[in-house]
Amino acid sequence: MPPVPTPVATAEQDRDVVVIDAVVEEIRPPRLPKSHLEDLGPVSDMFPESWEYNPDLIMEFYRKRPLQVLGRLINILFPLLQFVLGIWWEKLRGKDPTVSRAKAIQLRELLTNLGPTYIKVGQALSTRPDLVPPVFLDELTTLQDQLPSFPNEVAYRFIEEELGAPAGEIYAELSPEPIAAASLGQVYKGKLKTGEDVAVKVQRPDLVKRITLDIYIMRSLSLWARRSVKRLRSDLVAITDELASRVFEEMNYFQEAVNGERFAQLYGGLPEIYVPSIYWQYTGRRVLTMEWVEGIKLTNIKAIQAQGIDATHLVEVGVQCSLRQLLEHGFFHADPHPGNLLAMADGRLAYLDFGMMSTIQPYQRYGLIEAVVHLVNRDFDSLAKDYVKLDFLKPDTDLKPIIPALSQVFGNALGASVAELNFKSITDQMSAMMYEFPFRVPAYYALIIRSMVTLEGIAIGIDPNFKVLSKAYPYIAKRLLTDQSEELRTSLKELLFKEGSFRWNRLENLLRNAKNSPGFDFDYVLNEATEFLLSDRGQFIRDRLVAELVNSIDLLGRNTWQQVSHNIQERIGFLGELGNGNGKAHQTKTIKVALQPAIAQQEETWQHLQNLWQILKDTPGFDPLKFVPVLSEIIVNPTSRRMGQQVAEGLLQRAIARVIRQWALALESQPNPAIKIRNAA
Repeated sequence: MPPVPTPVATAEQDRDVVVIDAVVEEIRPPRLPKSHLEDLGPVSDMFPESWEYNPDLIMEFYRKRPLQVLGRLINILFPLLQFVLGIWWEKLRGKDPTVSRAKAIQLRELLTNLGPTYIKVGQALSTRPDLVPPVFLDELTTLQDQLPSFPNEVAYRFIEEELGAPAGEIYAELSPEPIAAASLGQVYKGKLKTGEDVAVKVQRPDLVKRITLDIYIMRSLSLWARRSVKRLRSDLVAITDELASRVFEEMNYFQEAVNGERFAQLYGGLPEIYVPSIYWQYTGRRVLTMEWVEGIKLTNIKAIQAQGIDATHLVEVGVQCSLRQLLEHGFFHADPHPGNLLAMADGRLAYLDFGMMSTIQPYQRYGLIEAVVHLVNRDFDSLAKDYVKLDFLKPDTDLKPIIPALSQVFGNALGASVAELNFKSITDQMSAMMYEFPFRVPAYYALIIRSMVTLEGIAIGIDPNFKVLSKAYPYIAKRLLTDQSEELRTSLKELLFKEGSFRWNRLENLLRNAKNSPGFDFDYVLNEATEFLLSDRGQFIRDRLVAELVNSIDLLGRNTWQQVSHNIQERIGFLGELGNGNGKAHQTKTIKVALQPAIAQQEETWQHLQNLWQILKDTPGFDPLKFVPVLSEIIVNPTSRRMGQQVAEGLLQRAIARVIRQWALALESQPNPAIKIRNAA
């Protein structure tokens, strides 16, 4: 390619990610009025109106074109029917179609020929070794980035149209052929005039027209199902719209660039995570230029191990990153297939392709955390309420028959411990319940399922015993213990307290799991616990601590007083008044019986405190000397002084109540003088 002057960086390059949206609006062509979109507008690459998903416009457009819709239906149904009949014929002849390489190739070619929408379906299946036979899995995996490419001439024309200059004037080098071809575009390896290696992504031609027709068919079928299938609990129309809007965003490379910048800002600073840079001056709606990343697909286990990298650990890194995406910031990668996740030579996990992203609202994030915690702790009453919060059930739904069903279904699915949790088994059990109770799947949850199931599918391919939820629970436990939101504070309180009783075992379980979460060390625990204990949010814990201190000190005082009194009376011979020592034995037994429940409760509490101490000792960074400055801070804090006053008041109230009670009992035991007089008379 002929050399050209080095491009000068635009002012937009230096702007922070918070103004990226404004940058995009500046460089987009002006939108055309709706009157100019009469025939091709909603389905043409040439019209800005088609860059955003508008279901009403799509439905209106294709209702007027029944022959076009019918032709596409025939193109879809005929090859699908042919494939199904072939499977049936194989079984009729006594052959196993699941091991047929020819059938696997036929399915891959079928999905490829049906176009981008069905390629997406095949890509999702290619990450599920627990659902798809191995032979079919091998073929479907090639759908990730080994699709047929379109001619270079078309790609170069798009580059010139989008960036305003021929490809040879923009890039110092471009690979002679695409290095990968995906469902929506193809990628070239290039080099900028300034020397940086880049990936240049160019969109397929006529993409909007092809996808909108498939969306129209899917949406029409969803509308029919909603009207005709009474037992259908999921809102298929909303799910279709959610997926379609994500695909439309994926078709707009400006939006993908915005997503990439935002993803880098939120997660690029995490250890072992890498996010490539975007070159904005070389990016348009159909062309995206980003930093080239050298790496190995997560599914290529042998190549990863040859680099001395632990593939299973990298999947765990991906799980932790996904949890932050879903539960911390709510902006998540909805398409983490193997082609988008690379193991770098330095052991980091690189994320690519930010076209299909989605968001989850704060109340949904908190609701998911609460649901997982209640699921793990078998708190099915609370789990049923979580489904209402998460929009799976309407607020007026009668939960009484649902709670025992949850107990039966999930109690069997979960096994005996968190280590046995399996995301797929839980989603499968959830699907089975849809037909018995008025559940509905909210649209946002469909993409979450896809993201997590895809990630678990990759993990299962590396380690068949990998359980996403068992790896996720330490992070969730940490969030529940440390998050400052009012929703999770309330959830923690409800989890730890039941009918006035403190459930130590659940606190132990949370701490035991949280200590295995990245970033959760002894300093973190100590600082967070101190801050929480002394803040307004920790009022319910302080109240419980005051009650426990009052109980323990009161019990210790009573026990000590009874023991001292007993010893004194024994020394002066007071207990020997019956001559044979029975009085002594009787009083000793009475003391023990009276204090036995309180002593047993104190011993149980002490055992739990020992358990908690052991968990803290096992927490990374444990050092008992670190308690010294913390205790000093607690002692001088006004909140602690108020707690001390409350303990003193509680002990005083108990002492006064005990004196009054003993005085009243003494009065009752004394003979009434009036009765004595009447008896004497």
